[in-house]
Amino acid sequence: MKKLFQIIGLISLMCFSFFYTEKTVNVVKEYDNIMITLKNEASKYESLAIDAKIVNNTIIPGLNGKKVNLNKSYSKMKRYGSYNESLLVFSSKSPKITLEKNKDKYIISGNKEKKMVSLIFLVDENTKIDKILQILKEKNIKGNFFVEGLWLEKNSNLAVSLINDKHNIGNLSYNLDYNNSSFIWMDTIIKKIGKQKTSYCYNEKEDKSALSICSLNKDYTIRPNIITNKNPLKKIKESLSSGSIISMKINSETEEQLKLIINYINSKGYKIVNLEEHLKE
Repeated sequence: MKKLFQIIGLISLMCFSFFYTEKTVNVVKEYDNIMITLKNEASKYESLAIDAKIVNNTIIPGLNGKKVNLNKSYSKMKRYGSYNESLLVFSSKSPKITLEKNKDKYIISGNKEKKMVSLIFLVDENTKIDKILQILKEKNIKGNFFVEGLWLEKNSNLAVSLINDKHNIGNLSYNLDYNNSSFIWMDTIIKKIGKQKTSYCYNEKEDKSALSICSLNKDYTIRPNIITNKNPLKKIKESLSSGSIISMKINSETEEQLKLIINYINSKGYKIVNLEEHLKE
């Protein structure tokens, strides 16, 4: 019994010693010049999260905020030996209203603060995308190919290859009929086999049924704010703004004007990205 009490006493002493040492380290850290400087400077680098903007059944993504992680920043700077702003470590602050929690809304734009634009190419059963891909590769641009079911049946390997190359694949179901049971099969190809983080539905007009089905399947629904059928460059010049989501049918005009479209968008200071990057908060 005496030995048991000795063991308990030793363990208690070790625990107390560890607690005391940790507390001492924390106290010393609080009075360290690096930590004092960190606390004084931290507010300069912090930004508030911006909520997604909802109007009726539409949504525009918000932005994550950021704050300085004092302990991680301190550890890096302590090893360096002095305060250095390039060694700051940040933690993100999520908005309260996000896209993830509102998949029952139409996404009509990216956040305008990001100065980004996305190009959507509509692909039906017989569409050839080779020339579009060649131009995107030459310009180092990642696009979004929204494909119809019959095309995906014939080109599932190509679709997976596009995802691997950082393009995004959108789901047009069969003739935009999201009640079609094969819509789920298409999503399986995109998400499970292609390993794309999410899938995207598409609507140009109000369709509550389609919006509901896509939301239940955890997909985002895109409603482009620029839709081109003929002379896409002219339409884009008339309507382009930061955050634009541009929809184009693949035809001879789109193929002929795509390089000019890309050059024009870049000349306005906008970066052309896939939807995943464009909608990231």
